[in-house]
Amino acid sequence: MSKHIPPPESPKGIEKIDLKDALEERYLAYALSTIMHRALPDVRDGLKPVHRRLLHVMQLLRLDPNTAFKKSAKIVGDVMGGYHPHGDQSIYDALVRLAQDFSSRYPLVDGQGNFGNIDGDSAAAYRYTEARMTEVAKLLLEGLDEDTVDFRPNYDGSVQEPVVLPGAFPNLLANGSSGIAVGMATSIPPHNASELCDAALYLIKTPNATDEKIAQLVQGPDFPTGGIVIDDRASIIEAYRTGRGGFRVRARWHQEELARGTWQIVVTEIPYLVQKSRLIEKIAELLTAKKLTLLGDVRDESAEDVRLVLEPKSKTVDPTLMMEQLFRNTELESRIPLNMNVLSHGKVPKVMGLRQVLREWLDHRKDVLVRRSRFRLAEIARRLEILEGYLVAYLNLDEVIRIIREDDEPKQVLMATFKLTDNQAEAILNMRLRSLRKLEEMEIRGEHAKLVKEQKGLNALLKSEDEQWAKISEEIKAVKEKFSKKTVLGRRRTDFSEAPEIDVDLEQSMIDKEPVTVVCSEKGWIRTMKGHLEDFSGLTYKDGDTARFTFHAMTTDKVMVFSSSGKFFTLDVAKLPGGRGHGEPVRLMCDLDAADQIVSLFVHVPGTKRLLASTEGDGFIVTEEECLATTRKGKQVLNVKAPVEAVLCASVPDDATHIATIGENRKMVIFKRADVPEMARGKGVRLQRFKDGGLSDAQAFRLKDGLSWTDSSGRNFIVTDLKEWIGERAQAGRLPPKGFPKNNRFTRQFRE
Repeated sequence: MSKHIPPPESPKGIEKIDLKDALEERYLAYALSTIMHRALPDVRDGLKPVHRRLLHVMQLLRLDPNTAFKKSAKIVGDVMGGYHPHGDQSIYDALVRLAQDFSSRYPLVDGQGNFGNIDGDSAAAYRYTEARMTEVAKLLLEGLDEDTVDFRPNYDGSVQEPVVLPGAFPNLLANGSSGIAVGMATSIPPHNASELCDAALYLIKTPNATDEKIAQLVQGPDFPTGGIVIDDRASIIEAYRTGRGGFRVRARWHQEELARGTWQIVVTEIPYLVQKSRLIEKIAELLTAKKLTLLGDVRDESAEDVRLVLEPKSKTVDPTLMMEQLFRNTELESRIPLNMNVLSHGKVPKVMGLRQVLREWLDHRKDVLVRRSRFRLAEIARRLEILEGYLVAYLNLDEVIRIIREDDEPKQVLMATFKLTDNQAEAILNMRLRSLRKLEEMEIRGEHAKLVKEQKGLNALLKSEDEQWAKISEEIKAVKEKFSKKTVLGRRRTDFSEAPEIDVDLEQSMIDKEPVTVVCSEKGWIRTMKGHLEDFSGLTYKDGDTARFTFHAMTTDKVMVFSSSGKFFTLDVAKLPGGRGHGEPVRLMCDLDAADQIVSLFVHVPGTKRLLASTEGDGFIVTEEECLATTRKGKQVLNVKAPVEAVLCASVPDDATHIATIGENRKMVIFKRADVPEMARGKGVRLQRFKDGGLSDAQAFRLKDGLSWTDSSGRNFIVTDLKEWIGERAQAGRLPPKGFPKNNRFTRQFRE
């Protein structure tokens, strides 16, 4: 028997950690890093760290709007080396997006070279392109070197980087943002800067403004690629109130008239973030697959502007209907989500409404103003100190010169003699000889007075919150003026409209309208034959099966099935199996119970009324629209309970005045149609009373035209003298006229 060997002891110095705790701790750290430093923008400046670092480096490189461009490779290299220790491609991609006028509503980067296009082509490599900042970027950075925001060490602690930018421009909402973090995401569409400024000014004036009022001032998104938003105002206001929702954006199009009554559609604006080349490919694929039945051809005639030409299949096509078909099946209509999940104060992820986002931006601007004012006050204090020292020197110029020439430690002697501070004495010693002229003294006195006045104004500003908001309002008005709707960049590009109401079923319009004959056997096998057949004698069925229903239809029609359980089912003719073979069972196309039988099968004609009845003789009139089923389960219309079954579904002409019913006991009664109610669902009223058996058939007709029927040989009979059978509803009735079919049916079943 082998000896048990104990496991070796763990090496010393190794700490045991529970795997679950270790995974949770590390995954949480990763999640927080993704949320805070990659995916979600800061509500104050609307930027993610990579964008903020790009702008900071461009400012350090002095790439102002009026300076020369510099290679993108230089910018990307400095960002990666000093601030953003990630891949150079991700940094360059972020730079490219900031420069694309079809991606950014107000570009932060002015690019020179190939920065991609709306077709989806990527930008040239960063060694080929050049960049500098735009006026919008300068606004975001304005006051960065005036202690307006906090700085933190970079990833290796060698330099400092801003935590957030001063943000004098409402960038978060103006340019929008999107990102996917761990367990959360953000999606903010761009908006019009002028409208955002109006809303911010109103919020300053009325701090308790309602979400509805703010949403009225900010009409909705304003995409760089234009388009038309087709949502109603109520849904837009609700989305802005909650911070969650979406916007349906459609392409802008117009109709161009051509020769000989022909026309074409020209699309000039496509939805935001849709690649034009991919859009055209998708339309062409659907066209080849014959899923766009109203469209004849598509071609791209774009140069600098978008020009997408859509040719109809024929000049008789309704242009609105054709465009509606395209909107439903292609990215010519796109849904832009709204999920304003942002970092509040740069720390807390939070979904905010429009009003709250503007509020936090304004609070940030106030904080920036206060810090900037204090920084300026400190600068003024230092300058006043120096100027006061200069004035002492001018008043005692000869003595100052003597001390500097004769004393070994002139600084200490000056400080002791004239009671100067260290800074004042140092400034006097560093003063140039040319500054000793009389004119300089006068300029210093003027500068001193000016600074004292500015100091007084800044102190008053810091003490008064009203003055602070007034100053912020002035700054926002200046931004609004710069990007007003009168300017090329500031004009609104996206309009608002309601989607046109289309009465035609678009799904049906996508099907080629062709004549077919619907054939259904006794056992419920259904198929369609091409064309409208007149001779049904050549139709074949499975062994033991026979004809039951045969009728003409079009491929765009709907077929209604009425079962013995009182349910209606709706089938699309275009989806029925073709004429090869014997077709397929109806039960495979709808949830028809095994015990149920098909009572009636017919083409749906809107506006038609039907008389429904059970074997017990109860029934009512219903319109076919009430019977349309939208699911496989069907729609219960005639309420029956076993052993009673539905047995009748006869059409009721609009001009019918009477109804004739006949029972299995071969008794017939005729009564007024007005005695039968019209209902949407129910059991109905008693049509005829029976001692034995139940109802066989019924027919609605006009009394003056007479009662007609078809015998087994297909011959038609009409009886006009019907006094013997006219009675009241629910009577037993009398034997039918001579020659009435022995099967007690007014029509042959297989020609229903």
